[in-house]
This record gives sequence, C-alpha cells and structure tokens, in this order.
Amino acid sequence: MNAADRKNRATEIIAHEAARFIASEAAPESLITVVRAEPASKNGDRVIVFVSVFPESKTRPALAFLERHRAAFSDHLKARTRLRPLPRVDFLPDNRAQAI
Repeated sequence: MNAADRKNRATEIIAHEAARFIASEAAPESLITVVRAEPASKNGDRVIVFVSVFPESKTRPALAFLERHRAAFSDHLKARTRLRPLPRVDFLPDNRAQAI
C-alpha cells in the first residue's frame, strides 16, 4: 500500500469512527452527520472532519460540543484504531450541502 492509499484509508477510518463517536455521545437535540474527512496537512498530522447538522440553527452548539469533546474523541480513536501517530482532528460544517 503506497502513502496516498494509506492516507486515504486513515481519513476513512477517522470519518467512520467520528460517526460512531457522535452517535454515542451527542445529545438528541440535533442530528450531527459526518459527511467526509480530508487531510489538512501533507504529512497527515491534521485531519478535518466535515459534518452537517440538522436543524441548521443547532450548527454552532454542535460544533462547540465537538470541540469540547476533541480529547475524548482522541481517546476513542486510540482505543479503536491502530493509527499512530494520531492526527489532530478538527470539525467543520460541510457547506457543500447548503449549495445544492
């Protein structure tokens, strides 16, 4: 497996685990859906996870929740994956869905 394939597989794993983490930890006031994950740096030490939130009025509180629980998500990744070193994960709203 080459480096590009490895990076793509790592971002897929992070997106999948982010969805599992959010499903188990988020409050039911809003629906937070992981749309995709993308590497934010060439060396793979940062990953951006894009999420959509319904209703849209809950986007800001949902992102605040995800930022507050970033360390817990890192612990979740450590426990369920073999990614080493773990990248720093940032959560951003997916604005592509609003353009449609």
